[in-house]
Amino acid sequence: MKTLVTGGVRSGKSRHAEALVGTGPATYVAPGPTAEADPDPDWAARLAAHRERRPAAWTTLETRDLATAVAAADGPLIVDCLGTWLTALIDADDGWDCSMPVLAARVDAQVEALLAALATTAHDVVFVTNEVGLGVVPAHRSGRVFRDLLGTVNQRVATGCDEVHLVIAGRVLKL
Repeated sequence: MKTLVTGGVRSGKSRHAEALVGTGPATYVAPGPTAEADPDPDWAARLAAHRERRPAAWTTLETRDLATAVAAADGPLIVDCLGTWLTALIDADDGWDCSMPVLAARVDAQVEALLAALATTAHDVVFVTNEVGLGVVPAHRSGRVFRDLLGTVNQRVATGCDEVHLVIAGRVLKL
């Protein structure tokens, strides 16, 4: 089963996604800043908090290369979250300073590779993402760039999933 779990900040979407994966062996993919490439103390603290509440049978993989992580999976995956993945992709390519068409093409190539890997994996994959249509996004250029790109990423990833779940205040609506 491939599932996209979306909702606002602190909606309960990560906990719902974790419940979908269960307590057996799984890989938690953290697609934000990597400890080696660009250490970020806030990101490290977030990962540590997630590790504390996750089942002991889970392993953590820090990577921006979601396509390879999905293709190489040897069991269930939870990818938390597509918003941090997108931000890391933009940061890695100095995308905040390039034109929107150039940046969109770079992100599109990554999404295409991810969807190709998703189509071939036999394992359950649960993606967590922020629903930008419901969230407050700053009205400046970088806020609009993020909102527009994440909205497109969410839509595209949803096409590769069997189910989409919207989480609001801990309540789940299967779309």
